[in-house]
Amino acid sequence: MSFEPPLEKYSVKIREVAWGHGEKIVRTGGENALPFHYFEGALPNLAGLALEVVDIEPENWAPELIEQYRDVVSSPAKWAKKCVDVYGANAICLRLLSTDPLGRNASPQEAAATAKTVADSIDVPLIVWGTGDEEKDTQVLTEVARVCAGKNLLLGPVLKQNYAEIAKAAMDHGHGIVAQASMDANLTKELNIALCKFFPADKIVVDPTSSALGYGLEFTFSIIERIKQFGLADRDNMMLMPILADVGVECWRAKEAKANRDQGILWEAISGLSFLLAGANILILRHPDSLRVLKEMITEC
Repeated sequence: MSFEPPLEKYSVKIREVAWGHGEKIVRTGGENALPFHYFEGALPNLAGLALEVVDIEPENWAPELIEQYRDVVSSPAKWAKKCVDVYGANAICLRLLSTDPLGRNASPQEAAATAKTVADSIDVPLIVWGTGDEEKDTQVLTEVARVCAGKNLLLGPVLKQNYAEIAKAAMDHGHGIVAQASMDANLTKELNIALCKFFPADKIVVDPTSSALGYGLEFTFSIIERIKQFGLADRDNMMLMPILADVGVECWRAKEAKANRDQGILWEAISGLSFLLAGANILILRHPDSLRVLKEMITEC
């Protein structure tokens, strides 16, 4: 007597978000099964793996990280191009650290010009990320949206306190957004409901915020998993957005990751894989070898 394992079938699917433009446009989401459950449904799009670029030379990065980009660290456009051409990133995340009001406090116009230069230098999709300061990010990301019109960027983080202005600018100029609600599935849903009153649902990616291996990974895992299951199992229309995990920034803060090269790469790769297993669709990474390891894992599944 043959055994047929029980299969879970879902009547809905995660929305497919298209970002980028031209031949290298990327589609994220679109699955109607849990992560890597190819035997239960369709998972049409591989996870997006973005490498992080910073618009000013980072001060607190581990020497091992800086070594990978030492020849391009003074030029965000060259840095981004190296991530694509040499390291094989299929997306870039430009983090606008220079705009931090407690740091250099660069103007929105200066930041937008940098974003435009980076967007023009690469042929893969681009995430443009602010500092998390609600007021300054509103100024910066709305200007980036205008200057980079037609590039179909992902702009974030979009928060409860500033979603209306940034989302309107994104909609007016043809971009998607990353809606961020910290470590709370219910707050994620609330923000999605507010956004979907005027912004297209298929241009929203959600970020429940991330942690690192040994520093709260289990909690992040459970939140990502819960959001994915609310969407697929409970058929909650406001929880069917793809999920982003900002992995690198948290992992490379860990003392264990800074201890030595191999341990740091594994710290980031294991954290990233854990979030993919939970349901993340996009990862932002720092070390190119972490990217390589995760690429191999994904393509061999």
